[in-house]
Amino acid sequence: METSNSKSIEDEIGRVVEEARELQESAASLISRSSYEEQSLRQRALSLDSSIRRSYSLLRSNKLLGSKLGDKLEEDLQRAKCVIVDGDVSAFLPSKAQGWFLRMFLGPINVRASRKDVQLKVKEEYNSYRDGTALLFLLFPSALLVLRSWVWNGCLPAFPVQLYQAWLLFLYTGLALRENILRANGSDIRPWWIYHHYCAMIMALVSLTWEIKGQPNCTQKQRGVQLFLQWAMMQGVAMLLQNRYQRQRLYTRIALGKVQDFMSETLNSWNSSLSFAANFFYCI
Repeated sequence: METSNSKSIEDEIGRVVEEARELQESAASLISRSSYEEQSLRQRALSLDSSIRRSYSLLRSNKLLGSKLGDKLEEDLQRAKCVIVDGDVSAFLPSKAQGWFLRMFLGPINVRASRKDVQLKVKEEYNSYRDGTALLFLLFPSALLVLRSWVWNGCLPAFPVQLYQAWLLFLYTGLALRENILRANGSDIRPWWIYHHYCAMIMALVSLTWEIKGQPNCTQKQRGVQLFLQWAMMQGVAMLLQNRYQRQRLYTRIALGKVQDFMSETLNSWNSSLSFAANFFYCI
């Protein structure tokens, strides 16, 4: 009886080992085929991108731009370019070089997503992060100012202010990391936008060294800190408006090609939102 049980266990383990070996071989074969097909698609994408650039040059050299035929051909080329730049083909085009900031924090790893839905999830996560931090950007200094008036008798303790400044350093570092990853995945984030977050990181780091002076004459000594917290509240409102506009733009880009009938209505909504946000930024 014991020999029979041992034999059955041995057969079961042998079957599991054989299935594991077959699965490994199937996975290796699939990866090999996928790599070959990916390389083929990458070459075709590069060739098509070069053909589009060459066609633009031909239009300009033959002075067709401005004519009715030239406008139609340029529109066709622009449509083809949008297909490969904004569609799934973009994953097979050369990615933008990863900057020193990503290499410093993450090392020489590839952060580019090969699938378009994953890239959109990265953008959605970035917008969700900005939404949450914008609320904190508004509520954190508001709470400090309220506590200053009602609890701390007009005199801010050093620790809560320094905690807020440490959170600002964390916030801007997180934004810069996410924006560098988005750029590596093809997002059209302007370099100056990321650079201004680098500057904000430096300023947050320097602000941690501020001496928060107390009594006597606490109100006069902390006037600069009070103005900074009031500015941060306005900045939080501006961030909420900006996030709303950017989220509308992302959703509209996702829907392009599916709801073309609503494009003009959405563009009008973009323009009104951007106009309002721009006026608010100017007031700040």
